Amino acid sequence: MDQTANYLPYESTGYFTKIVSDYLTQSPLLKPFYQHSPTIEGIADSIKARQAFQTPRSLLVDVLTDQYTGIPQTDKLITNIRLLADSGTFTITTAHQPNIFTGPLYFVYKIIHTIKLAEELATQWPQYKFVPVYYMGSEDADLEELGFVNVGGQKLVWETKQTGAVGRMKVDKGLQKIIHAIHGQTGVLPFGNSLHELFSQCYTEGKSIQQATLELVNALFGEFGLLVLIPDNAKLKTAFHSVVVKELIEGFSHKVVAKTIEALRENYKVQAGGREINLFYLKDDKRERIERDGEGYIIHASNLHFSKEEMLKELEQNPERFSANVILRGAFQELVLPNIVFIGGGGELAYWLELKNVFGEIGIPYPVLLLRNSFLLMKESQSDNLTKLGFTEADLFKSAFDLLTILVKKESDNQLNLSAELAEAKAYYAKLQQITDKVDTSLSEHTMALEKKALKKLLALEKKILKAEKLKYQVQQKQIEKIKQDLFPHNSLQERVDNFSLYYAQYGKAWLQMIYQVSKGLNGGFGIITVVSTK
Repeated sequence: MDQTANYLPYESTGYFTKIVSDYLTQSPLLKPFYQHSPTIEGIADSIKARQAFQTPRSLLVDVLTDQYTGIPQTDKLITNIRLLADSGTFTITTAHQPNIFTGPLYFVYKIIHTIKLAEELATQWPQYKFVPVYYMGSEDADLEELGFVNVGGQKLVWETKQTGAVGRMKVDKGLQKIIHAIHGQTGVLPFGNSLHELFSQCYTEGKSIQQATLELVNALFGEFGLLVLIPDNAKLKTAFHSVVVKELIEGFSHKVVAKTIEALRENYKVQAGGREINLFYLKDDKRERIERDGEGYIIHASNLHFSKEEMLKELEQNPERFSANVILRGAFQELVLPNIVFIGGGGELAYWLELKNVFGEIGIPYPVLLLRNSFLLMKESQSDNLTKLGFTEADLFKSAFDLLTILVKKESDNQLNLSAELAEAKAYYAKLQQITDKVDTSLSEHTMALEKKALKKLLALEKKILKAEKLKYQVQQKQIEKIKQDLFPHNSLQERVDNFSLYYAQYGKAWLQMIYQVSKGLNGGFGIITVVSTK
């Protein structure tokens, strides 16, 4: 398969918030909220900071070795695990929850972005090694967000009664029904049966979702050397012990973040606020907030009470039962990985910008923050239709209403704009103003009211003229609406809705290679990819 790719500035799409746009342009307003700039120079500084920190490398290698036991491993993957023991090796990390069947397209994009950046940095600094890592947010309990997938415009929802951390949930018959539903749409495509076999092998009944996700991601990206880390692990959490104790006793993270949020709110809308204690209690099929109760602690949903001594003993004996929420999750990630760059979406970057001082409080290096790659995938026929209508790829991000307005104004031979007439009307009422002022200045307000009413009617007439003219372009209107519906499902970005299944079923692993080829580690933009048919 062939493709062309063009890149637009993220801010030109209208789909990114002010805080993300300002971060990309390195606005002075945001300088106090991050440590290193998203540049080669910033990454160099991040490497120096990481070199001064004692990452638990041996522990990390042991955990990864255990996690990959019994799973097919490429030579590159085996090498990358071994390399993590070396102080000259650093990770490029992205994080995401274990959405079933990878969820929306950007799951794939952000993982390939980590792979591409790791390779680019290896060329930049051959004296070091760079390993791409997918850090799985398997302790997330939001099944409503993670338990569905959109394939071919159909939303397939996992119907299950399981609760708690999604990563610990088990594959059941309800989930396997979705595999068959996907196959119903993809089975006739060239690689549809391969996709079905892949899903069926990874999501076997009784297997945990985090294990199934590990196996699926490994099957897709293992050849690139990507490592998957499941942080829901007692050994790993032992390394986070001192931070959890500090949070339980002092509730330090909330105090630190509250000050940062107050400063950010002077210019931006703020996402995560956190809680007095930013930890969950994770046991069996429950993940519930730990809250202070006088001198002790309470887990309300389970009606569990702990004294201070009992809670610290529980932490000592069962570290896997303590789960960081969004405020502390990044700190845990950066503690156990020798990480220098974190790649995330706009929402992730926004809340990471609240966390710099949390990292400083516990002495963990704060990484370079990098906005993940974004793509819009078009068929050659869609691109051709866009060109025939006279639009550019940048125009795709305008509404269907605005696109039709542009087209009609450009192609119509009739006068659709009343700006000259509006100017004449304003001049006419200005002359009336002079006449009435000479007679009685009290008539001025009446004249102004007449002008306002007349101009309002002229503007309404202009809209009616345009609306009437648009009726002559119903064919073009339907074409525009079809393009928008296909490329922006539910008026959202394609990458935030569609799953990769149809693309994989059509092109196989060549589709992943295509995304890899057009991905950029640094200095990217919003990519518009046109898949060109080959005969």
